[in-house]
Amino acid sequence: MHNQDFIAACIIPTGIGASIGGFAGDASARINLLSNVCPVITNPNSVNAAVFSGINHNIFYTEGYAIDCFFRDELALRPFRYNKIGLLFDKGIPEKVLNVHLNTMNAVKSTYGINIAGYEITREPVGVEFCISETGISTGSLNNPQTLLQSAKTLINKGAEAIAVVCYFDMPENDEDYCKNSGVDPVGGIEAIISHVLTREFRVPVAHAPAFGESGLTISSEIVDKRAAAEYITPVFLPCILKGLYNAPKLIDMDKSMMCDITLDKLKALITPHDCLGGLPVLAAVERGIPVIAVEENTTVLDVTAESLGIGDKVIKVKNYHEAAGLLLAMKNGIYF
Repeated sequence: MHNQDFIAACIIPTGIGASIGGFAGDASARINLLSNVCPVITNPNSVNAAVFSGINHNIFYTEGYAIDCFFRDELALRPFRYNKIGLLFDKGIPEKVLNVHLNTMNAVKSTYGINIAGYEITREPVGVEFCISETGISTGSLNNPQTLLQSAKTLINKGAEAIAVVCYFDMPENDEDYCKNSGVDPVGGIEAIISHVLTREFRVPVAHAPAFGESGLTISSEIVDKRAAAEYITPVFLPCILKGLYNAPKLIDMDKSMMCDITLDKLKALITPHDCLGGLPVLAAVERGIPVIAVEENTTVLDVTAESLGIGDKVIKVKNYHEAAGLLLAMKNGIYF
């Protein structure tokens, strides 16, 4: 059972070049540290690591749009285990690449006992486009989001309680910058958009993993940045999202929530990088008087600090995640004022 007397959120926004959590599960150790103090809500890309997963049973794996709804007090999170997962594959994925993903799905199912409700292939290619914007963040667009929605509805009608999405991506042109030079993940922004579209429509846990062309089936022997390494030892990124979604919390409309659900009024702190404080969760937390802990060791391509927003007196700065964990422990024990 989760102890819901003291719950925190640790959010590392996707596609903004976070030095911790902007790569492949590289924030997992920090979030696990925090989860030793109390249950922690976090976004999937903070702990997704291709064939690895950084989650444990004290981490609530929650999609970004759902987190925004939670901070708007529109959704509650209901702790749950053993979701039936529906897999949604983009028709644009080449057959050989799809077969590797189907083998991966079956391997994860056989090894971990994950409940797969079935899979669907979209009727038409989704048409994913992605880029790095002039502001330096990862973004993109979908040419055919409707085909995703149609196939997701079919999966939900078959009993799926969570959706794992795999869309086809062209190989990134600036991959070298990401894997070796601490650049922004070029596909992270559009991945978030894909999951947002489905979460908004169906109110179920969603996570996305990209699939690349047949050239992506070859594993590189080059040494890459250790933070991105998980993505360079495998041609598929599906296992981590299946493990995350299996125990992801249910998304409950507030008018249907129960005492056992996690609601915004139960949240005791929000931990986030120190220079990306302009998002909805931070502003909502400040408005509600929920302590915001800004971690200085985690930097992004943004420069939205507490000072620039005029909320310096509402934000607690710490040097690193170890200090954040210590602060959480002090707050939990009632000795921080």
